[in-house]
Amino acid sequence: MEVALIALFVIAAVALFVSMPLRPGAKSSERIEDPERAELEARKESKYREIRDAEMDREQGKLSKQDWARADADLRREAIEILREIDALEKRAKTDDPSL
Repeated sequence: MEVALIALFVIAAVALFVSMPLRPGAKSSERIEDPERAELEARKESKYREIRDAEMDREQGKLSKQDWARADADLRREAIEILREIDALEKRAKTDDPSL
């Protein structure tokens, strides 16, 4: 009997946790409603992935140190530009939103 109650409690807790984002009014810090922001976030994640892939290629010997340094510098420069675009978008959003 006790095991059944514990199992029921665990199942209820998991169901509650999993359903939280689906509830009306649930605030999610991961939710991105602005399509421009969503596109920039996707570009940022893609660039980070490219940087990690280049580092892995260097570690595996697929890229020479010189080729990796050049690719890494270019990728990081592009990532910084994307981050600047995100910052500019956030600044515009703050100035456009009178409630902030």
